[in-house]
Amino acid sequence: MSLIWSLIIGGVIGWLAGLILGHDIPGGIIGNIIAGFIGAWLGSLILGSWGPVVGGFYILPALIGAIVLIFILSFLLKTLNRTA
Repeated sequence: MSLIWSLIIGGVIGWLAGLILGHDIPGGIIGNIIAGFIGAWLGSLILGSWGPVVGGFYILPALIGAIVLIFILSFLLKTLNRTA
């Protein structure tokens, strides 16, 4: 049950980050989950472990990390589409 809870929280974090930036994440629900997990890892590297914990994720660093990740990915994808 813990794995399912982590997948749900990761998906919600990825979805919220995409919603805040106004960019869709490629891959739909799976892309949101991946962005949430990578964002949580990136956020904990940048900001450390603080804030409320839900499903094993520190929510604020995970959300900020996912926002940074989606911003970088959207910038790279936009740049690659211009050159192609």
